[in-house]
Amino acid sequence: MGNILLGVNLEFVRHEDKPFEWGVEKAAELGYEYVEPMVHWGRELLSEAGYFHSISMLDDPFRIKNACEKAGVKISGLSAHTPLCKPEISCEYLKQAVRFAAEIGAPVVNTDEGPKPDWTTEEEDHVLMRYVLKEVAKVAEPRGVKIGLEMHQQYTKTPSGFNRILNLVDSPNIGINFDSGNSYLGGEDPYRWLEDCVDRLVHLHAKDIAIEQSEAERGKVTGTPVGCACGEGVIDWKRTIDICRKAPQDIVFSVECGTVAQAEKSIIHLKSLLK
Repeated sequence: MGNILLGVNLEFVRHEDKPFEWGVEKAAELGYEYVEPMVHWGRELLSEAGYFHSISMLDDPFRIKNACEKAGVKISGLSAHTPLCKPEISCEYLKQAVRFAAEIGAPVVNTDEGPKPDWTTEEEDHVLMRYVLKEVAKVAEPRGVKIGLEMHQQYTKTPSGFNRILNLVDSPNIGINFDSGNSYLGGEDPYRWLEDCVDRLVHLHAKDIAIEQSEAERGKVTGTPVGCACGEGVIDWKRTIDICRKAPQDIVFSVECGTVAQAEKSIIHLKSLLK
């Protein structure tokens, strides 16, 4: 049975206008054991100027490794979301993210199917996604890196649609990054869904949904960037923890929230349930 470990997605400092290293130090200060950095291609003005937490994959990957070692935290995975339906973007991007992850010791690269092209059919999209996942799996398998597919866009809003993508490629390195908030907002029962897929779970985005957002958006959207503080929304975290303890490996709950204050409240609440 899996142990539950606590981490935070670096999105919690998205509005602080601070660099990656500041976010890692803040996560450690709050008591998190793991962080989930976000990576991007090329160069981006705010990150280069030190006003945003995302790291360019043109940087030395040891920038991430060294910052985490200095702060005393580990890396649960990389946030490398890219549209699988657009192989001209996602194929090389994800392969580079896998190589980047392997060099810094990140066990998981998280992504989703992304917005689809406006001219392709559903069948064509699945052929395109199969191509990308097959190419990425060939890079991930020899490096021992898992691909964590997340429910977020048009095809993964239901368990059946999600499973269809998961099964496009037969690889032990393609697993699930379960997003508690996205699965709920799509209109599904997140606990039943999690029960059904816990055997392939490799990572979890611990995202709570505020009651106001639930009432306004549930069943109308396929996901949301970040949630509220864990324990202040609609998600039953005790039930979620109990299900995840059945996973075949240890699972990091990577908190996805939008502020430092929410991250602090989240770890206090989750730790109280893990005692």
